[in-house]
Amino acid sequence: MKFKGPGGFRLQDELEQRWLGWTLIFWVCVVVWFLIQRQGNIYWLALGDTDDNMRLMQVRALLAGQGWYDLRQYRLDPALGGFDIHWSRLVDLPIAGLILILKPFLGTAGAEKWACGIAPLLPLSLAMIGIALTIRRLVSLQAWPIALIVLMGCTSTMLMFAPMRIDHHGWQLAALAMTVAGLADPRRARGGATVGLSSAFSLTIGLEMLPYCAMAGAIIGLRWVWEAADVRRMQVYGLTLAGGSALGFALFASNANQVMRCDALTPVWLTVMIAAGTLLFALSLWNPEKRWVRLVLAALAGAVIAGGFALLFPQCLGRPEQVSDELYTTWLSNVREARPIYRHALKTAFPIAALPIIGIIGAGIATWRARKSEALVGWAAVALFTAFAGSMLLWQIRAGPAAQMLSVPGATALVWTLTPWFLSRGSLLVRVLGSVAGFLIVSGLFTGLVLPWLPDGKPSTGPDLVGKANAACARVSQLRTLDRVPPAIMFTHVDMGPRLITVTHHDGVAGPYHRNGQAILDVHHAFTGPARGFRPIAARHKASYLLICPNMAETTVYRSRSPNGFYGQLHRGQVPNWLEPVTLPKNSAFRLWKIRYDLPDVPEPAPLKLRVNAPKAQAPRPAKP
Repeated sequence: MKFKGPGGFRLQDELEQRWLGWTLIFWVCVVVWFLIQRQGNIYWLALGDTDDNMRLMQVRALLAGQGWYDLRQYRLDPALGGFDIHWSRLVDLPIAGLILILKPFLGTAGAEKWACGIAPLLPLSLAMIGIALTIRRLVSLQAWPIALIVLMGCTSTMLMFAPMRIDHHGWQLAALAMTVAGLADPRRARGGATVGLSSAFSLTIGLEMLPYCAMAGAIIGLRWVWEAADVRRMQVYGLTLAGGSALGFALFASNANQVMRCDALTPVWLTVMIAAGTLLFALSLWNPEKRWVRLVLAALAGAVIAGGFALLFPQCLGRPEQVSDELYTTWLSNVREARPIYRHALKTAFPIAALPIIGIIGAGIATWRARKSEALVGWAAVALFTAFAGSMLLWQIRAGPAAQMLSVPGATALVWTLTPWFLSRGSLLVRVLGSVAGFLIVSGLFTGLVLPWLPDGKPSTGPDLVGKANAACARVSQLRTLDRVPPAIMFTHVDMGPRLITVTHHDGVAGPYHRNGQAILDVHHAFTGPARGFRPIAARHKASYLLICPNMAETTVYRSRSPNGFYGQLHRGQVPNWLEPVTLPKNSAFRLWKIRYDLPDVPEPAPLKLRVNAPKAQAPRPAKP
């Protein structure tokens, strides 16, 4: 696409030469828009996900003097010493830094709120730069603004960068964007270093992007197999992957991650990354001329890594969380985000899958069009990566943000190809409407127009009691009423734990984290078992109060599995004599009782209805491993 006339040439120069400055200006505009749009969320510290609440608690602990390598959360299950979180301190740093900078001006509470609002937007700048670099290298030096507009339509992706989304996903997506830019980089050493360091950075944060990191390494190996001259890219990649992973482990691996666990950058995965990097570096030194020899060597290297992993770390061949079968059946297998996309309603699946499909098609067409140019290998790498990301949706829908972001190059290439074709038509109607319609479809922005017409997969049977309960019991105004009670350990739902300790001065028992497995099972056993079994479990965790949020998603699971269990009885108003009601405000979303351990069981009283129109069982929304 060419810009004609004096003004057009000036615009072309701006797009080509000052792209970084304009990309950052675009980012600033998005930041301002997000902060204005979400100012209510910031004011009320509306951390909507359990992980966001837990991240803030980790930062608070760090600023309060907890050890750098001590990521134990002492306010969940404090009676048994708390439990370890499998994260690292890397993502804590920008949040903590913002709090320290803002605290003198806004006070502690205000600094926390605005730090949580600003911090998720920082990695968005890196993601935009990575995407712009990829488009400049593969499509055109002037096409990067289209890519940024398409990115705005990646709703699942952009939610990971929204204010209050302080968990690590935004930083990992930024690393993934830089990985793609490295794969597309014609300068081999720089491209290899970009991919290696981005992968090491992502793995230091967590293993969520491990499949993408592995795929990026495989693509670099395939590029070397195809073209021996690409050896420099593989050589630098191997060194930076091994060295970056070792540095990340040394600086950020917690005390609990120094053992042979499978769910984080522990000695297990550090060994794998160092071995993989070393093998690739060794192959680069040999670099045989014949392609079939390089293919055999690459296959042998992959077999050595896979075989060595199976031999040395057999405990990691199963579920990386290493949870028991009971915990997997009771909790982990019910996490909605871990289900494949085809198991979700069309209204949920369509807007997530539409753009990845378009991106795969666009990347395939761009690869074909580049078959006789130098961009062929770069486009082939990006197309392969895009197809891999799209296929990940068939495994888990939580791959949606990455799949959408990786579809941007393919979608942008389609826009860059189709728009000039429409503009060259003789009919004004075709030029205008065709260009607009083509852009809306190819960029995926049309999904917002058709979304209201799609079925959501659930019959409308009345008010959404679960949704209302989930929202009400997370509100600061509701939770702070609990502070009228002196600080205590409250026995409550697993998904309530992180939010409870973030907003109130009370401690909890469990949170939705697999290393907290025994406490999770204790909560489920206590609520689904008989009433007489509750107090021994609560006593083991030294809980003084029982707190429930009627109709919260997790509670529907209790009732579905055990209608006559302890929670089912509570829901019907059958409250044991050893639960002493605690008065809360009339409009409270909670029910609170003091647990009396000094009273014997007596026959249960007649049922009193707590709620009507009980909703069907739903998977706990915030729970994630």
